[in-house]
Amino acid sequence: MITFERVSKRYPNGREALTNVSFSIHNGEMVFLTGRSGAGKSTVLKLIALLERPTRGNVVVHGRNTRTLKTRHIAAFRRRIGVVFQDHRLLADRPVFDNVALPLAVAATPLKEIDKRVRAALDQVGLLGRERSLPLELSVGEQQRVGIARAVVSKPPLLIADEPTGNLDPDLSLEVMRLFRRFQDVGVTVVVATHDLHLVREFGQRVIVLENGQVHGGDAPDTLPSVVARR
Repeated sequence: MITFERVSKRYPNGREALTNVSFSIHNGEMVFLTGRSGAGKSTVLKLIALLERPTRGNVVVHGRNTRTLKTRHIAAFRRRIGVVFQDHRLLADRPVFDNVALPLAVAATPLKEIDKRVRAALDQVGLLGRERSLPLELSVGEQQRVGIARAVVSKPPLLIADEPTGNLDPDLSLEVMRLFRRFQDVGVTVVVATHDLHLVREFGQRVIVLENGQVHGGDAPDTLPSVVARR
């Protein structure tokens, strides 16, 4: 599903966010990327979603090398990836239905199919019946669930999340992570970047630890207390 082969990423300001990173994630896995702020987690997700291209090395997703993928194919590539952000990025002046429907509308999906898929996605995250609510009428946890519904409404085989529980209390964080586990249970590959080691231990999934822009080693939650990310 995802392979990083000796990947380095240097930004235009000269900062090297990743250095010689290699790992693989298989279909249907749920994997945590951990490490403190600046360790390279967000850069990994941007490379997976083709929001950035590697400076050196190869990133292969769904069998496609993102370094060589032509611009005209990027939109189709991204439609197979659901993205969940820490800050939700919802349209405050549009109701929940419109926010969740956005990826389908962009893809010119027929209206009847949009209605069916949006309601199914909202049902999956426990928000069926809130279609006409505005985001500001929802709690923070509900807003995050709307963001998750939007990410999965196109039924992507890959779901990535960047610090999805960073603004949530512990109970809501567990609720969100249980949603991700449910998607993994039906075959979706899930990659979550987080610095919340408690959550990582709670779910006992495979871990990729980043330190100073490099894979630190160790892939089990028991190794996490020794990790210190320096970047």
